[in-house]
Amino acid sequence: MTGNEIRKKFLKFFQDRGHLMLPSASLIPQDDPTLLIIGAGMAPFKPFFTGKMKPPATRITTCQKCVRTGDIENVGRTARHHTYFEMLGNFSFGDYFKHEAIAWSWEFLTSPKWVGLDPDRLYPSIYLDDDEAFEIWNKEIGIPEERIFRFGKEDNFWEHGAGPCGPCSEIYYDRGEKYDPDHIGERLFFEEMENDRYVEIWNIVFSQFDCDPTIDRKDYKELPHKNIDTGMGLERITSIIQEGETNFDTDLFLPIIHATEELADVKYAEDKMAYRVIADHIRTVTFALSDGAMFDRAGRGYVLRRILRRAVRYGKNIGIDKPFLYTLVDVVVDNMKEFYDYLPEKAEFVKEAVKKEEVAFHKTLSQGEKKIKDVIAHSD
Repeated sequence: MTGNEIRKKFLKFFQDRGHLMLPSASLIPQDDPTLLIIGAGMAPFKPFFTGKMKPPATRITTCQKCVRTGDIENVGRTARHHTYFEMLGNFSFGDYFKHEAIAWSWEFLTSPKWVGLDPDRLYPSIYLDDDEAFEIWNKEIGIPEERIFRFGKEDNFWEHGAGPCGPCSEIYYDRGEKYDPDHIGERLFFEEMENDRYVEIWNIVFSQFDCDPTIDRKDYKELPHKNIDTGMGLERITSIIQEGETNFDTDLFLPIIHATEELADVKYAEDKMAYRVIADHIRTVTFALSDGAMFDRAGRGYVLRRILRRAVRYGKNIGIDKPFLYTLVDVVVDNMKEFYDYLPEKAEFVKEAVKKEEVAFHKTLSQGEKKIKDVIAHSD
C-alpha cells in the first residue's frame, strides 16, 4: 500500500463506523493563542474536549497536519523524528469509550481487509492501574497477560494542565530480529521502550478525568462525558507496511530524496542524515506556507526560517551551494496533491517565498564567510 492508500483506508474504516470525516485543520491555530502551530491531531478539537463548544458529531475522524520542532536536532538523526507529520485519528465526544476504541484499533491493524499485520507481532501497553483496559485486551481481544505491558505510575497518562485527561493504551509492532542486533528478544519491549525493534504505532487516550494540578492524580474527578482521542502517525505506519528501514525510506519521502540526489555531489547512501533533513524540512515549509504562515523574525515565522536554514546548511554538506529547496516544492506538491488538492494552486507562491528566503540566507552566509576570512587575514 502507498501512503495515500493507507490514509484513505483509515478514514474509510472509521467512516464506515459512523464517524464524520473532517478535513485537516490549518496548521495555523484558529482562536487559540496558546498554540504557535498545530502539533497534535486533537489540537483543533480542544473546545470539544473541554465542553466549550459542541462538536458537529459525537464521532469524528481526521488526518491532521502537524508540526513539532521541540526535537528538531533529532530530525534526520533518528528513524522517526519529524517536524512535519500527519496524524490519523478517531475521536469520540461522550459516545463510545474503551471497548470500541480498543476493538477498532485491533481490527484495523490486523484484518486482511484493512492493514493485515500479524497479530502475534503486536504488543499493547496500558497505564499501571487501568484494569479495565487490561481486561479488554486480555479477555476480549485475547492478548496473553505476559504480552501486555503496564507502565509505571508517572508514565502513560496524558494530561496537560487543568482539564480533560486520562490513561493511555498503545499498540507496539515487533519489526523483527533485524532491528535487534544484541538478540535481546521480547525482553527488549518490557525493559527498553526506546528501541528500533518494538515501535509504537497507535496511541489511545481515554479522556475520563478532570485534571486538577493542585491535587493528587488518584483524587481526580471523573468526567460526566468520557472521550476518546486516538492517534497513529501516517509516516510510522507507512514505514511498517512498506518495510522501510526508517520512516524516510517510504513513498512519502523517497521522491523528494531522489530529486535531491540529482542536485547533489553525493548519493543518499553516503549521507542519509542530510537527505532526511532536507526531505522533512521542505515538507514542513511547503505545508506551513500553503496554510498562510510566512518567514519572519519572530514567532511562527522565525520557526519556519530556522527550519529552512537548517535544510540549506545540510544541502551544503552534500555539495549544493546554491538555492535549491524551492525546486523541491513541486515534488512535495505532486506527491501530496491526491489528498491535499489545494496544494497545486499554492505552489508558485510557495516556491517564490522559499527561493527569496534561500537567496537571502546564501547572501548572509557569503557575507559571514568574507568577514571570517578578513579576520583570519588580519590576524596573521
